[in-house]
Amino acid sequence: MRPDAILVCKAEVFQRSNEIADIESRVREICNPLREKVKPKYSIAIAVGSRGIANIAKITKEVVLCLQRIGAVPFIIPAMGSHGGATADGQAELLAEYGITAERMGADICSSMETLYIGDADCSEKLPVYVDKYALEADGVIVINRVKPHTDFHGTHESGIVKMLVIGLGKHKQAILMHSFGADGLRDLIPLAAKKVLQKVNVIGAVGIVEDGFDKTSDIVFASKDEIFEKDGILLEESRKLIAKLPFEVIDTLIIDNMGKNISGTGMDTNVIGRMRIKGQADSAPDCKRIAVLNLSEASHGNATGIGLADVTTKRLFDSIDWRVTNENIITSGFLERGFLPVVAEHDEQAVDIATRGRYSSEEIRLVRIKNTLELGEIYLTKPLMEQLVENKKGVQKGEYRPLKFIDGVISEF
Repeated sequence: MRPDAILVCKAEVFQRSNEIADIESRVREICNPLREKVKPKYSIAIAVGSRGIANIAKITKEVVLCLQRIGAVPFIIPAMGSHGGATADGQAELLAEYGITAERMGADICSSMETLYIGDADCSEKLPVYVDKYALEADGVIVINRVKPHTDFHGTHESGIVKMLVIGLGKHKQAILMHSFGADGLRDLIPLAAKKVLQKVNVIGAVGIVEDGFDKTSDIVFASKDEIFEKDGILLEESRKLIAKLPFEVIDTLIIDNMGKNISGTGMDTNVIGRMRIKGQADSAPDCKRIAVLNLSEASHGNATGIGLADVTTKRLFDSIDWRVTNENIITSGFLERGFLPVVAEHDEQAVDIATRGRYSSEEIRLVRIKNTLELGEIYLTKPLMEQLVENKKGVQKGEYRPLKFIDGVISEF
């Protein structure tokens, strides 16, 4: 079966949407409690992460303005573990890519990998807790982060505010330490380490963000220090209901045009592709028999963390990998399998050919093509999955079936 003999048709997949129309007004509204918690001339460290959070620059800018109206002196610190090659300059550059610069924010960016020990977490394990030096020197700290299901584990608190207090504020040193306990350790120990941070650091509060199935901001909430655990859990459940998904149980071949750190911490969101590649952690639907990933986003700066989640990739993706940055991220996580190299094809057409080989005909194969694991509103499907999508009322067909098209081996634009 030749790849260009496979017929696909564009489909609109129904995702839940609840986009906030006026981001700035919402942030101003939720930040009203700051007037009672922050005094004039207070230095406030605003901790901001990465990974392509929608409207993160707008949200951060408005928090800065809210603090400045009170008379406080806000500044911004990266809170992103080992990202940016685990360097201060690299993390500042990542913030700049998301529009968070001193000029645009009207506040200094203070990036450092230096942390200070604040004590041990209250648990049976020996777990020292470290916090960014700038955060400790400030009069107060506010963290801003998206809350969503994690790509390594599932629990009451996953990827969100609680995690940022630990791995974000704790930088590379804390990230290495936490990941040394494995996925179960991350799930169980992050909340205990976060409690130590809240005991020892003057955390004013947090801004939690939820996104809908179209990667749009659907909720923004302020949590005071004593509300962080409760609201982080509530926002996680809200995110589970909204997160974009592929509505199929079994997929023979999943073609992903682009992976990258701006798309997911694992390059391809494990909650979308159904693969964890962590020993002891169960996979979920969909069951993808083969995954081919064709390119690495420019915003990843060569960080191909998660490449091991695929079965096949391309030489153009391979050639764009910065192995120093990628290996730093993979080794810090402790999940080495996610850095294993899949089969490398000469080009996209060969990659699709390898990924579709098997006991399939061009009419029977259950194939999905997506831009990336964030943008799932429009996808391409072969007939068996299109019929399933429409029958289950999960989406609608858009247009006619056409062959997969390749130009000089490169798949046509989405």
